[in-house]
Amino acid sequence: MLNEKLLIELQLYVKQHLEEVKIEEIHFSEAYTAEPLENLEIEAFIKNKLKPTFKELLFNFIDKKNVSDPLIYKKAGIDRKHFSKIRSIPNYLPKKNTIIALSLALELDQTETSEILSSAGYTLSDSDLNDLVIKFFLENNIYDIDLVNDALGHYNLNPLIK
Repeated sequence: MLNEKLLIELQLYVKQHLEEVKIEEIHFSEAYTAEPLENLEIEAFIKNKLKPTFKELLFNFIDKKNVSDPLIYKKAGIDRKHFSKIRSIPNYLPKKNTIIALSLALELDQTETSEILSSAGYTLSDSDLNDLVIKFFLENNIYDIDLVNDALGHYNLNPLIK
């Protein structure tokens, strides 16, 4: 259950961050021209920029934290079948909330959570109320999924895992 102090801090955090969001127009220079594709060293670029996949990062974090798979998927509220799908299907990407639940179960900090979300093509945005609630808990090192779900419910948002 959310206590009053935590709820007030959360409300102030959300209000502050929503007010800071500004959408800026992107201006492209008329002088900009793309280099022809055949002149780019695509393979070298990819090799230098390619980061670990979601699956690689997840299981690296599990190994690094020295915890068992069942402990993590149970703590995240994910059933064994779904976790098995994550483990066994190449390039499988779960939904954003599933990844957030796994991050909380692993007690990943905000940087690590951003890294694992990014590996699946997701991010935490300062212009999304759901994401701000998650960021508040990460910034305050609170990893209790039930508390996060209570806070999401306070704002009439869906829980991480149903």
